[in-house]
Amino acid sequence: MKKYIVTISILILFFYSLVSAEGITGQATERKSIRIRDAGGRFVEVRLPVKRLVVLTSDALEIIRALGAEDLVAGVYSDIAEDPLFWPKLKDKPKVGSWKGLNYELVVELNPDAVLCYAQRPGRDMEKKLKPFGIQVIRLDFFKLDNLEKEVEALGRILQKEKEARELIAWYRNNLNQMREMLRNVTSRPDVYIEGDSNYHTTGPGSGGHCMCALAGGHNIASNLSIPYPEVTPEWILMRDPNVIVKVTTRSTCDTCYAMTGVGALKNIRNRIMARPAWDHIGAVKEGKIYVIANEIWTGPRAIIGTSYLAKWFYPDFLKAFDPEALHKEYLENFQGIKYQGVYVYPN
Repeated sequence: MKKYIVTISILILFFYSLVSAEGITGQATERKSIRIRDAGGRFVEVRLPVKRLVVLTSDALEIIRALGAEDLVAGVYSDIAEDPLFWPKLKDKPKVGSWKGLNYELVVELNPDAVLCYAQRPGRDMEKKLKPFGIQVIRLDFFKLDNLEKEVEALGRILQKEKEARELIAWYRNNLNQMREMLRNVTSRPDVYIEGDSNYHTTGPGSGGHCMCALAGGHNIASNLSIPYPEVTPEWILMRDPNVIVKVTTRSTCDTCYAMTGVGALKNIRNRIMARPAWDHIGAVKEGKIYVIANEIWTGPRAIIGTSYLAKWFYPDFLKAFDPEALHKEYLENFQGIKYQGVYVYPN
């Protein structure tokens, strides 16, 4: 009788061990999903885990590195080759194209779980082309400060880096709140003309630059225009007589600013603006309040740095103790894992 009971007990234990093993195997192979709101406002299901990523934008790549997830990157945008000092560990990854379009054959060959890109570009046909290969498309922008926290939180969930995402969000929030507190007694806002890399192209409502100007306490003279990136005329600017002029520059007009060691290129850009016909009648030119700022800190994950410079230029008396350069250094060294260097604004 005892032998019978022992035999039955062994069989029961063996049966449960099989069930447990199957349960463990099932859990290991099952892929769960989460629901996020992408940069276009759409709710999308993202399959987890995401272990391999192709990244088409520098903005997304900065956030990935800030979350400590750069080891997940399997392919990158091609222009990364122009900024090798800033991307020492990622510059040699396979190049798949740009934020405008990509090499589909190479992407499929890399076999990523997902492609990370902007909300609007590349076009929506990308989802159709990649779906048969099981590659999902995740559209997050990371270039508008007012949406940045939500997008960082979403990517943190996708990459299972929630703790790191919370730390980055707290850093953004704390520094923006500090700047707001310093500006709380401001009563008069300066009129600001913002010019993009192309002459006489400005930033209207819906653009990242417009958001930055408002956060810094400025009044964007293009705030009543109907599109985000309108082209204006010199006469239109003269009539509005801005108190401050901010010129944004990119690699089409000067080198990557992380590699720059002198202010010469930015100074030349400023001098050309000051020499424009009849612009000596503009208040900003008369007062010397013309500033050149690098695209690297204009919108994107480092928009908080650019916004800090704007606030400092708009209200130097209110923000005497506020140091945008120290903030930039903290961001690069603590969240990007690289040393601070380069030239980003002129005059400083």
